[in-house]
Amino acid sequence: MPMPKTIAMIPARMGSQRLIKKNLRELDGVPLITRAIRKCKSAACFDEIWVNSEDKEFASIAAQEDVGFHNRPQELGDNNTTSEQFVTEFLSHHDCEYIFQVHSITPLLTTDEVVAFTNAFVTSGHDVMLSAIPDQIEVAYKGQPVNFTFDEKTNSQDLTPVHRVTWSITGWKRNAFLEAVAKGKCATYSGSIGFFPVNSMAGHAIKTEVDLSIAQAYLNVMKAR
Repeated sequence: MPMPKTIAMIPARMGSQRLIKKNLRELDGVPLITRAIRKCKSAACFDEIWVNSEDKEFASIAAQEDVGFHNRPQELGDNNTTSEQFVTEFLSHHDCEYIFQVHSITPLLTTDEVVAFTNAFVTSGHDVMLSAIPDQIEVAYKGQPVNFTFDEKTNSQDLTPVHRVTWSITGWKRNAFLEAVAKGKCATYSGSIGFFPVNSMAGHAIKTEVDLSIAQAYLNVMKAR
């Protein structure tokens, strides 16, 4: 049978506020947006790779790295825009069976995890797959236990893990996503949803100068091992 068409879409908004032009900031000497592109290329599991931005400054970077550039409307580049809005707009212009959103601001997601996530989603039968960090620790919500009870103390290794969604990489079936949008539903979580475990640092998002410094320190430690 023919392989399903897969697209990697890397969102890159220029107007970040806490860390100015964060997608252009360098980690280990390489801009975050470039790292994400090269990670997707190294994964070698996508038919197409696209940078999705309202700012054409990213077009030259995409061209240098030999990937596509999707120029979304300016109104989909502000702080109020949701990923659901710009994913919908992107999918209205690009045909595929599976789309994978790969965030440039979570640079510690590994290439191997991108490959494993992609393969897992395509073979899963799910409509959505979310990257998540499994955490086997007591968790409460609004003062009430989620995966433990106040009636007894349970050893951590016996707890059911909770999953913290990272958004490092997310997968959707294109048709299922657009059908949910057409019905006025939340397409991000529509249909059958799977969770894929990633390493604890894969969810480290670069939003501030401190976040960038932590990521650099982590890479320095890993290189010194």
